[in-house]
Amino acid sequence: MKKATLPGIISTAIVCYVFWLLLTGQLVDLIKGEPAPQLLIAGVIVSIGVALFTARFFIHEKAFYLFNPVRFISLIGYFFVFLVELTKANVDVAIRALSPKLRVNPGIVKVPVELKSEYGESMLANSITLTPGTITMDIAEQDDKTWYYIHWIDVKDEDPEKAGEAIKGTLERGVRRIWK
Repeated sequence: MKKATLPGIISTAIVCYVFWLLLTGQLVDLIKGEPAPQLLIAGVIVSIGVALFTARFFIHEKAFYLFNPVRFISLIGYFFVFLVELTKANVDVAIRALSPKLRVNPGIVKVPVELKSEYGESMLANSITLTPGTITMDIAEQDDKTWYYIHWIDVKDEDPEKAGEAIKGTLERGVRRIWK
């Protein structure tokens, strides 16, 4: 098992602390200038404690990779790209569910993925699974290429390239900007 490094612990603690601020509402209070000092201190202690036990599981590459402003802005931009794709998928599934004739052609498609980072592959797989109508079932490495096996509610094309563009096109481009 990999040991946690100090940069890994620090970056994990920072991410945990940001989530702490968001979940407790302290970020808004900080902006207003009315923070609760006891919650800020508790957040630091909890974040460091969590980081000590979990950093070795989360940080496998460069510890401060996402702290680069360009990557961080790309991550925020990806959030909006994902919201658009999520909305489109929700509308599509709702129309299918509410139509008198259930228009589905379910199946499993094998889709090529051009990402080099494990974090990027994981982010894309989770994004695909979170959009209604698709579930990433498996990630396979074959012939130096990564393939996703995706269950799709309406298989429109069995060609891996065309199916891949329909399912993951915009999402993969967004993830690639973050995890080059």
